[in-house]
Amino acid sequence: MNFIKDLDLTSQIDALILKPAEFSDFELLQKIKGLPFISVIDEIESQVSELVKMKNPTKYFSPSELLKEAEMFLSKFDKEKYGVWVYYPWKNSLVHLLPEEDFIAVRTVRNKYKITEEEQMELARKKIGIIGLSVGQSVAISLAIERSFGELRIADFDTLELGNMNRLRSSVTNIGIEKTKLVKREIAEIDPFLKVTIFEVGLTDENIDSFFVEGGKLDLLIEECDNIKVKIQSRLKARSLEIPVIMDTSDRGLLDIERFDLERNRPLFHGFLSKFGSEDELLGKLDTIKYEVLMAILDYEKISKRGKDSLQELGKTITSWPQLGSSVIMGGAMCAHFARKILTNKKVNSGRSYVDLDQYFNSNNES
Repeated sequence: MNFIKDLDLTSQIDALILKPAEFSDFELLQKIKGLPFISVIDEIESQVSELVKMKNPTKYFSPSELLKEAEMFLSKFDKEKYGVWVYYPWKNSLVHLLPEEDFIAVRTVRNKYKITEEEQMELARKKIGIIGLSVGQSVAISLAIERSFGELRIADFDTLELGNMNRLRSSVTNIGIEKTKLVKREIAEIDPFLKVTIFEVGLTDENIDSFFVEGGKLDLLIEECDNIKVKIQSRLKARSLEIPVIMDTSDRGLLDIERFDLERNRPLFHGFLSKFGSEDELLGKLDTIKYEVLMAILDYEKISKRGKDSLQELGKTITSWPQLGSSVIMGGAMCAHFARKILTNKKVNSGRSYVDLDQYFNSNNES
């Protein structure tokens, strides 16, 4: 279909939001609806019912009363032109949703009062960058579910592989697709009004400035990549721009926070790299001391026993440091939690914390 090609929907990256009250969008809506392979999902009455309940919190509605209220509400409009329709080309699906403001209000209604209205509005103005989409995927989805950003910038050069799927929630139908594209799609299916900008080649010398400042400076960086050079470069950049950094390592529930926004001269990684000389010299000699730098970043003595056992097997029986889905999901949630606290100006200090479930419950006396 030429109209799909003209709209560049064949790339299957972006959801298309149609406002059928506008003539051109209504025409396009009819064309998409007419395609034989399109699945049309119209549950607008259910969403209006939720809207009615939200606006009348003290009133009890029986199911029949609520249905009547929703029908009365929709009778004021041309139902097909009410709200928005979202076309998801990768799913060949067309979904009818509430208008943006009402959609956001209903979708976040159960955030109250865990997140205040003022905090939710503040978060909607924030820009967050995520580098690396293993833990980073869980962080991104947690942030999107809570609606803790206005724009999310995600950087990863990799595609989904079968071996990723012990810790990345996805489908075998997505193997071979860029991780950035998959995360952007998943967020669009949760909330098509959230802005997600992708850097599908990862963070590079060429795009690092765009990632950090184009369209407005980042308010927070969440760094979850495997590349030691990028770990250091991204922190140097964040510090120069006074941007706080969060990292989770998926071992013993380690969460690392560097408040470069509050401490302009704070050493990278809390000074763990100072034994290698000045930060200016570090990148130049990184190739020869990469493993030692990694162990310093991870604080080797505090790595779990099984984590240390895994490190001993690198290049022998395994090719990369194992991560478990449970640890990645927990790390994603912790990063999202502290991201929200930092972005809403709650007191969060620099430092490292461990949420070690094995140690806490003394499971098999194993850390």
